[in-house]
Amino acid sequence: MELKITRWYRTTPPIEVELLEIYRQEGLSPYSWSNGPGDVYPAHTHSYHKVLYVVRGSITWSLPELGQEIETFPGDRIDLPRGTLHGARVGPGGVTCLEAHSI
Repeated sequence: MELKITRWYRTTPPIEVELLEIYRQEGLSPYSWSNGPGDVYPAHTHSYHKVLYVVRGSITWSLPELGQEIETFPGDRIDLPRGTLHGARVGPGGVTCLEAHSI
């Protein structure tokens, strides 16, 4: 798996059931989480591949090793390979995401 950002392709935001179906088709079992405006996750890594969709709100991902920040919105997907150093900052309206892990 490589780091990949997939932008939502429609003009209307997704409904959660659409995103759940995408996960199902990929054989993944997501869970939902939310954070309030301005919450921050310091840079860290995971021992698994993370597959995440933004359901509501926004979140900006920092990728220190690449010198990048990537803002994601409803429907946007980020695929983070195992061991990718990343942090995040929640947007002004908070965020709700669906996340799944693959080995």
